[in-house]
Amino acid sequence: MSKIIWNVDPLHSEIQFKVKHLVISTVTGSFKSFSGKVVTEEDQFENADVEFTIDVNSVDTGQPARDEHLRNADFFEAETYPQFTFASTSFTKIKADLYKLTGNLTIKGITKEVELEAEYGGTEKDSYGNIKVGFEVSGTIDRKDFNVTFNALTETGGLALGEKIKMIANIQLAKQV
Repeated sequence: MSKIIWNVDPLHSEIQFKVKHLVISTVTGSFKSFSGKVVTEEDQFENADVEFTIDVNSVDTGQPARDEHLRNADFFEAETYPQFTFASTSFTKIKADLYKLTGNLTIKGITKEVELEAEYGGTEKDSYGNIKVGFEVSGTIDRKDFNVTFNALTETGGLALGEKIKMIANIQLAKQV
């Protein structure tokens, strides 16, 4: 069997996160700069090795002041920890087009195992003859596990920011030739 490398196509991929604000609404943000690759045996994604890196300074919530706050010591400490990384430990088929992606996520120098769901979207050849594969990866992490603990209290004593972060990544991979 031969190994195949699939590189993340950043022009056709996106990484978003969602967090509750004041427990009554959700704020959505994204990271604009990231890279990654997947290594498979032949064209089979089960048991693939997945590596991913996110540039923390590329955080974008549509509000420049909030983005700057996320980069500082209250949240991501981007100057000290400029990247988030993920390295898979397993990629197993659950059923049909659904996989469980387990791996080590590192944020602010803290590494924790996380489980994500990866839904296979299909394989196509683009207009240049390149083979592309799509996955939607999703899951939830607790930001406190990674020492992202800043918060404020509301007038009624509730937390201003949710602790659970929903992650959604729509990833298109290009087969390396």
